[in-house]
Amino acid sequence: MAAFGAGDGRVVFGAASPTKPMSLVAFDPVTGREEILRRSLDVELEPASISKPRPIEFPTRDGAVAHAFYYPPASAEWEGPEDELPPLRVICHGGPTAHSSPELELSTQFFTQRGIGVVDVNYRGSTGFGREYRRLLNGRWGEIDWRDCVAAARHLAAAGEVDPEQTWVEGGSAGGYVVLCALVFDPTAFAAGVSYFGVADAEALALHTHKFESRYLDSMIGPYPERQDLYRARSPVHFADELERPLLLLQGLDDEVVLPSQAEAMVEVLERKGIPYAYLAFAGEGHGFRKQENVRRSLEATLSFVGQVFGFTAADELEPVELTPVR
Repeated sequence: MAAFGAGDGRVVFGAASPTKPMSLVAFDPVTGREEILRRSLDVELEPASISKPRPIEFPTRDGAVAHAFYYPPASAEWEGPEDELPPLRVICHGGPTAHSSPELELSTQFFTQRGIGVVDVNYRGSTGFGREYRRLLNGRWGEIDWRDCVAAARHLAAAGEVDPEQTWVEGGSAGGYVVLCALVFDPTAFAAGVSYFGVADAEALALHTHKFESRYLDSMIGPYPERQDLYRARSPVHFADELERPLLLLQGLDDEVVLPSQAEAMVEVLERKGIPYAYLAFAGEGHGFRKQENVRRSLEATLSFVGQVFGFTAADELEPVELTPVR
């Protein structure tokens, strides 16, 4: 919940829950009456088809503790095979010092309603867990964040909740950076990856980022150019030859934060090594997709991609994404 203002005896704020979308609410503390002024979504979902998140804490590789929300598969219409564990979608938020909250997200429900579990990871450095937790990412961006995402997936697999052989990692921007780091620095940790305008070259980001985040990476990695060596060591583009897993790359051609050339550099290696991949470039999109048709295409392309990689066919009538080389 975020308070926006108060007046005339009412408090007006934004609020959401695991079953309700973000809404603008007016609340009268005297009468207890609340009024929904506006909702971000006008979609009504069957309650039994809404996956409700479970907060989890899990051990990290180096003996610390990290946090996540796990959304198990949920559908009022379908049941998965009793003798099979569900696939897992591991989400890495952007920021990188942002926070994934347990509010209703249709993109999450898109997968959970189709028999796929989703774990939304608040790796060390995320906000929402205190100042000390937030500061754990200082100087360690591209080091502990992707490892925590690996640890979250392994924690759920060890608990017998998901199939470790059908687990993919997904994220956008800084989350896409986590995806690419995981795939090059621990090539077999995940079965596949999905990167939305992910950072492949941290040094290029330090040189060309927008003014709002100017010098931000000094705290996340180190001062530039004094620690140029560290920026290169944390940049997946310099270790792309380590790639082994299929990868879906989605990129806005008008992105001025993470330039399309970063995705294209990864494509060159995937082509040379013969690793199955798909690259979807969207004209007119910048850093974060805004057009409804492109958001929908991205979700459906992801489902098509992982279905081909993991060997299942979605019940939906999807426009298939074409993998190169064809599997």
